[in-house]
Amino acid sequence: MLVSDKQNTGKPVEREERISVFDIFKIGVGPSSSHTLGPWRAAQLFLKLLESVSSYDQVISVKVYLFGSLAKTGKGHGTDLAVQLGLSGYDPVTMDTRQIDGIKAAISRNNKLLLNNQKEIDFNPSTCILFQMQESLPFHPNALTFVAALTENETVRETYYSVGGGFVIREEGKEEISAPCVELPFPVDHASDLLAWHRKTGMTISDIVYENEKIWRSESQIRHDLLNIWKVMQESIFHGCHTEGVLAGGLQVKRRAAALNQKLLNGRAYDGYEEWVAAIRSSGSGFKYTLDWLSCFALAVNEENASFSRVVTAPTNGAAGVIPAVLQYYLLFCNGTESDIIKFLLTASEVGCIFKKGATISAAMGGCQAEIGVSSAMAAAGLTEVSGGTVEQCMMAAEIAMEHHLGMTCDPVGGLVQIPCIERNTMGAIKAITASQLAMQSNPENAKVSLDNVVKTMWETALDMNFRYKETSEGGLAVNIPISLSEC
Repeated sequence: MLVSDKQNTGKPVEREERISVFDIFKIGVGPSSSHTLGPWRAAQLFLKLLESVSSYDQVISVKVYLFGSLAKTGKGHGTDLAVQLGLSGYDPVTMDTRQIDGIKAAISRNNKLLLNNQKEIDFNPSTCILFQMQESLPFHPNALTFVAALTENETVRETYYSVGGGFVIREEGKEEISAPCVELPFPVDHASDLLAWHRKTGMTISDIVYENEKIWRSESQIRHDLLNIWKVMQESIFHGCHTEGVLAGGLQVKRRAAALNQKLLNGRAYDGYEEWVAAIRSSGSGFKYTLDWLSCFALAVNEENASFSRVVTAPTNGAAGVIPAVLQYYLLFCNGTESDIIKFLLTASEVGCIFKKGATISAAMGGCQAEIGVSSAMAAAGLTEVSGGTVEQCMMAAEIAMEHHLGMTCDPVGGLVQIPCIERNTMGAIKAITASQLAMQSNPENAKVSLDNVVKTMWETALDMNFRYKETSEGGLAVNIPISLSEC
């Protein structure tokens, strides 16, 4: 596939887009992959640019300009905090998230920032981070520009676009910063490509993705890194199920996963994750019990995400709860194995790649269909493969899941990834399971809608959608909920 400037003319850029499973699943900090993780990564890239053209000792000041959706919902999504953390030299994968509040407070109190943990500069967040509420750059709604003033009246300036899922594009050359462009043994740009490779080789979706991934990593590294992705997902579920309180931001949203966890286990004692899993398995059964736990898992992850905790983009932070919830459901109630975790994630990632290439995974571009819809489609395909479905049934499951998310708007109340975002993850998870079961009981040869059809339709829907429903908090629930924000 040739990467296109979809927002402007659609004119292809002469570069094939090859995406690793670890580009789709990124470890990071909430609450948003496009508004938090992407700007954080952009700040880190700007530090590298500064280092390449000068020394940090020559930097006098830095200003950050936020445009479009980053300006309109940046406060609620923590965009301003993300760029401060990035400029300070912290990494979202490794930093102790418990330090975030203290770092934020110290910068605001002292009006000083330690650039890349090396050079202290004057930095007042209220005057150095500028929200350009009425201005949007044409290439993408999520744009930010860094301007560093150097000694001798020189400046360094660069614009970046956070295009969803933590992916970042630099202004110069419109190049996406992800996995290096390589020649894969089984290149896939459309669902039809995936199906063609399967019919030619007999391999499953996870087999095909695994062979492609070996171009970037060793077999042992792939397995290790995928299990580490699941470990972070698992930790976000467990921690979210055991953390009470009210989410920050002013909406006064009470965390629900911990209370639901306690209610379902009826006071049963346990110590640690493994005993918790055993307690869940032995404390109930039936459809309602299973459904309650599925909701609990999804709520837990996205309550963690809303709390600036560590989660995995799947494919975004706003939709981070769907895939962990469905995978946890399968492992708990369908006796899944470690090998199933790997197959599930490989299969799900390829579906995410197809949507990213053919449409978008950015809510600022396509509304919530691009986040919850894509995550539900990914989870549906992954679940179908580990459940013994054919490649055709996996693709059918992904299509069904997205078909019933088409047109979903992104209208976060107060610009926060809380209402309706957290509950939407529970709905995306149950739709994924329903789509998988429908596909498993169907003959894909009789399907009237293909996965490629629904990807095309999703992109056309995104183009037609009014900008108010694209993560601006200027339409839908965001303007119809009579809630007074005390902090936003």
